[in-house]
Amino acid sequence: MTFQEFKLHPDVAAGITAAGYVTPTPIQAQAIPAVMAGRDVMGLAQTGTGKTAAFALPILHRLQPGGRGRVRALVVAPTRELAEQINDSFIALGQKMRLTSTTIYGGVGLNPQVATLRRGVDIVVACPGRLLDHIGQGTIDLSKLEVLVLDEADQMFDMGFLPDIRRILKAVPKTRQTLLFSATMPEAIRGLAGETLTNPVTVQVDRVAPAVTVSHALYPVEQHLKTALLLGLLKHTDTESVLVFTRTKHRAKRLDEQLQKAGYRAASLQGNLSQNRRQAALDGFRDGSFQILVATDIAARGIDVSQISHVINYDIPDTAEAYIHRIGRTGRAARSGDAFTLVTGEDTAMVRAIEKVLGKPVERRRLEGFDYTVPAPRKDSEFARPPRQPAVRRPKPAAATAPEAESAKPAGTRRRFKRNGARSGNAR
Repeated sequence: MTFQEFKLHPDVAAGITAAGYVTPTPIQAQAIPAVMAGRDVMGLAQTGTGKTAAFALPILHRLQPGGRGRVRALVVAPTRELAEQINDSFIALGQKMRLTSTTIYGGVGLNPQVATLRRGVDIVVACPGRLLDHIGQGTIDLSKLEVLVLDEADQMFDMGFLPDIRRILKAVPKTRQTLLFSATMPEAIRGLAGETLTNPVTVQVDRVAPAVTVSHALYPVEQHLKTALLLGLLKHTDTESVLVFTRTKHRAKRLDEQLQKAGYRAASLQGNLSQNRRQAALDGFRDGSFQILVATDIAARGIDVSQISHVINYDIPDTAEAYIHRIGRTGRAARSGDAFTLVTGEDTAMVRAIEKVLGKPVERRRLEGFDYTVPAPRKDSEFARPPRQPAVRRPKPAAATAPEAESAKPAGTRRRFKRNGARSGNAR
């Protein structure tokens, strides 16, 4: 099958050629005709299957005729990185067209986004929280919306955005085309699809198999020795570019600090960073300024770096699907890659699930020369959060007058709380 068979607008077809697309992926072959026909679509596909183009191409085809400068297509995505990646795809595929697109997410200034929206755009790719800010302040007009896309719906559910999605649905026209894409279909997402989609066409591609160019290894270790073992592996392994996954953003930050202290060019990607620092970490990892990037699953959503030699799971993921998604970032373009996972005794069930997906046992390894007998400390001195210092209260003089009593209050007790409409978090 070729893209010519879809009979897309000539300007869209020219963009496909310019972007170097040759043959449609299975999800594109199934979804594009249904979307072009105006049907609501429920797509079951993971990142890396080509699903962005599966909705971007027919949207560009639909929007080419008609007016300009009003929001006619809205894509809602869970993270900033994924939003930027989707927008980049619209720009690349629509490079021969006069359509405009923009991203909306938190962590950056609101006013530049307001100015862009006032100038007029055709396509908006947004994260839920900041989009609701614009809706609440009346700085985005969705009255002319024709197509709504909910991408990575299961991730938005996992991140607690389902109530936000329901609020967004109330703010868009009822007469519209809706496309929902999700890697998995938990009951909550199935319910959302039932409420949101009208007589949908369901398109599904098989689970993405792990790349055959990736070799897998488990390193059993006690929890308190993980960092020492990681440093040992990095020292004795010929690495080029390493992506390390942790379970929490606090651990990602601390592990980044420890790697830097050990002399590695490292950076972290986690929800507490400003957008500028997140982008600097990504850019530095891409161009080789940083050899190691430490990230959480949510923060890493949408990362597309092709030259990763090793993926190291400092913490084992919560699902076998997440494991496949993580290690899929190495071993690309016929290059070989390695996936190392540090496992504790508590990870046995998840190891079995991963081996079931891989269809074979994963090799257990020990690092030669590493001391596995070091006892655990009495307290978690590595990743424990520093204790809060108790506030020191000064005794109030018994005979103080009212003004004197006010001035005797310790500094900081007379505070103003400024209401902040922007929410913090990775997906803003």
